[in-house]
Amino acid sequence: MGYDEKQANRIREALVDASNVTEKAMFGGLCFMVDDKLCICVRNADLLCRVGPDEFENALEKNGASVMTMGSRTMKGYVYVEEGALRNHKDFDYWVDTSLAYNKIARPAKKRKSK
Repeated sequence: MGYDEKQANRIREALVDASNVTEKAMFGGLCFMVDDKLCICVRNADLLCRVGPDEFENALEKNGASVMTMGSRTMKGYVYVEEGALRNHKDFDYWVDTSLAYNKIARPAKKRKSK
């Protein structure tokens, strides 16, 4: 696995005005953390968007969206978006804006203790 550099650059450009953005290798791709919270990731040329539980069902109705699963568990609030559904600027912006909107109210992950 890896990530598409063009797609990563689109995300970087979209997050240019966000505060405290860092990049981290996760989920077989590159994740963009905003204020130390996972916001959006690129894996191959697809996106993983953290949209939150309230927007989850609406997001799944969008073209190219699917549920994120880990094993048999559905990760409610996280949506994969296929590359083909991101070619249009309006559609791409929807996913970035929705992820940023949830990021403002999302709780940061609990820090794991070092072994």
